[in-house]
This record gives sequence, structure tokens and C-alpha cells, in this order.
Amino acid sequence: MTKLEAFILGLIQGLTEFLPISSTGHLYLGRHLFGLNEAGLFLDTMLHIGTLVAVFVFYKNEFVYMLKRPFSKLTFLLVVGTIPAVVVGLAFKDYFEQISKTGITIGWEFLVTGLFLWFADSIKNGYKKMDDISYTDAFFIGTFQAAAIFPAISRSGLTIVAALIRKLDRETAAYFSFLLSTPAIVGAILLQSLDLFEGTVENISAGSLMIGLISSAVFGYIAVKWMINYLKKHSLKVFAVYVWALGLLILTLQFTGIF
Repeated sequence: MTKLEAFILGLIQGLTEFLPISSTGHLYLGRHLFGLNEAGLFLDTMLHIGTLVAVFVFYKNEFVYMLKRPFSKLTFLLVVGTIPAVVVGLAFKDYFEQISKTGITIGWEFLVTGLFLWFADSIKNGYKKMDDISYTDAFFIGTFQAAAIFPAISRSGLTIVAALIRKLDRETAAYFSFLLSTPAIVGAILLQSLDLFEGTVENISAGSLMIGLISSAVFGYIAVKWMINYLKKHSLKVFAVYVWALGLLILTLQFTGIF
């Protein structure tokens, strides 16, 4: 992997982790484009660390607050919201790893993501702020997050839609969605790290890995900040159209045997 390829893959991971268009699906396409299909697990782990740094920096005040008050409501909201993803992830880990490697379903998954994003605009803007979020809200949003274990189902997209259904206002929906991503990203890194000990580490230079990590962190931070502001007044339909077009393109290429 060249340093330019590492930079581009970091950019893809950073932006698509928080834009509602699926980071895993785009990262799979990026690796496929560069012929780096064998560099999957270790590279994904490093790029996820980059986006984890981005959310830690953006939400530094919230994490300092939870460290000082480990039994606060905010802490338990994140715990409750993470439970569904933990259960689904552990129960179906091998299955989802297999479909992630083949990428055979990602075209359909992009189409499904688009349906949810298009539906989001039909939901009337809610009234709930961070202080109004209940444990039921957190669990409901977390259930949608668990569905995003499919590689091209957008985690941020589904959790934002779920938050809107639960009457969070649009800004708070994005804000809580990205905050809830933190334990999910940590969990993904831990699972990937365990798998690394069982296998072999891909031969990727330290320089390329560092560039990818930094790129992922920088663009992840930009994406979080931009998306929260964007959702205040703008539609998600543009993202729906994008993932529909991408999904149809992938299905066409798969049908013709090109992809």
C-alpha cells in the first residue's frame, strides 16, 4: 500500500464513518479499487482508531464529564444504547465477517440505507434535547445501530433515523448518534485486535499506516462537525440518492461479472 492509497483510504473511513453512507461499504470498495483486499483486518483496525480519536477529541467535554461521574445518566445511556450491538455482534460475528469479506450483499445494503435516509425526511422534527433522552430512546436507537453490522448499512444513517423517530430534534439526533458510535468503534477495534493475534499482520509499512490513521482522524473530525450542522436545516435525501446510485452501480457490475 502506497502512502497516497493510505491517505485516500483514511479519508474514506473518516468521512463515511459519520456521513450516513456506510464506512465499511466504502472502505471495502476502496480496498478493492486499489487491489488491497488482503490488507483488510489490520488496516481497518488502524483506520478505526483514527475515527475513534476524532470522536474523542470532538466529545472531549462529554468524556471528561463521564470520567468524573461514571454513574451519570449519560454513561448509562451509552451503555443501554450499546447493548443491542454487543448481543448481535457476538452472536453473529462469524457470519458478518464472512459477508464483509465477500462484499456480495453490499449493493443491496446501500439500497436499503437509501430507503431509511429518504424516509427520515418524512419524520416531523422532534423536540427532545440531550437532557430529554430516555433509556428507552437509547435502547431503540441502539437496536438500529445493531442492524448496521451489515457492511453497507450505514450506522450513522440508521441511528439518526431512529433518533428522529423517537422525537429527538435533528441536531440532537446527529449529536447523540455520533456519541453512541464511540463504544461501537471501541468494540470493533477490540474484536479486530483479538483476531489479529490469531492470524498474521499484513505487510504494511509503518509510514503508510500512520498516514492512514492521521487522515482518518482529521477527516472524521471534519465529518462529525459538518454533519451535525448540516442536519439542522438540510435534507438527508441527497445521501439517499447517492447510495441508491452507488448500490445500483455495484449490482450492475456484479451482474455483468466486472466486480
